Amino acid sequence: MLPTMHDQHVPQGHLKDRRALVTGGSTGIGRAIASQLAKAGAAVAIDYLNHPDDAHRVLADIALSGVRSLAIAADVSDPGAVGDMFEQLDREWGGIDILVNNAGMDGVRSAVWETDLDKWKHVIEVNLFGTLFCAREALRRMVKARRGVIINITSVHESIPWSGYSAYTASKAAVSMLTKTMAQEAAPFGVRVVAVAPGAIKTDINRSVWSDASGLDDLQSKIPMGRMGMPEEVARMVVLLASDQASYVTGTTVFVDGGMLDYPSFAHGG
Repeated sequence: MLPTMHDQHVPQGHLKDRRALVTGGSTGIGRAIASQLAKAGAAVAIDYLNHPDDAHRVLADIALSGVRSLAIAADVSDPGAVGDMFEQLDREWGGIDILVNNAGMDGVRSAVWETDLDKWKHVIEVNLFGTLFCAREALRRMVKARRGVIINITSVHESIPWSGYSAYTASKAAVSMLTKTMAQEAAPFGVRVVAVAPGAIKTDINRSVWSDASGLDDLQSKIPMGRMGMPEEVARMVVLLASDQASYVTGTTVFVDGGMLDYPSFAHGG
């Protein structure tokens, strides 16, 4: 019998001796990424902002894989806090090999002409500047070591507009181009930078959509594969890209979206 999508994972030990940091790693997609990295043999640190109980539940899950783990409370939109976080990693583990920039937010829905500028800016500060601040610290270490991988979690909305969420779409499109530029700069030093763009992934944050039958039907009509994705499906792609199996992949976005970017409304004619 073939394994189900929940059973599949990269082989144990695939990332043995690698040191990984997952921002926003205490819930949802971040938690799944942390778990899969640990199953692949990496030591995993998770960054979180709120809810320390969630963070420590993730550490307990990681411990089952027999690898080192660490939880650090830090606001990724604060460059000082990010610097302190990486200094703690230096003290605890002597550096970093894999950074997953997963922390992010979508913000409050509003048309551009009605938007609260402070709230709009906050989305940019977390999604774009948070990615920049963490990547800058990681690259300072990876370039010197001449090895390392940075994976930025964007979204299908780096390409697909989303009415009411202009800050989110703008930030994710910006992270996509930031990824390409950092990859270009870091490639001569043996460092890869890649983006992973999830589509509609079933997590608690969007429970209001998938727990409503009509909302779920509408969402699934936008996905050629006809279902939402699971956090583990995104996480396995992250682990693959972090590994040497993807040693020639850099400067691009890998979409994990069930075909959402494939214009499903055109499947039956134009």
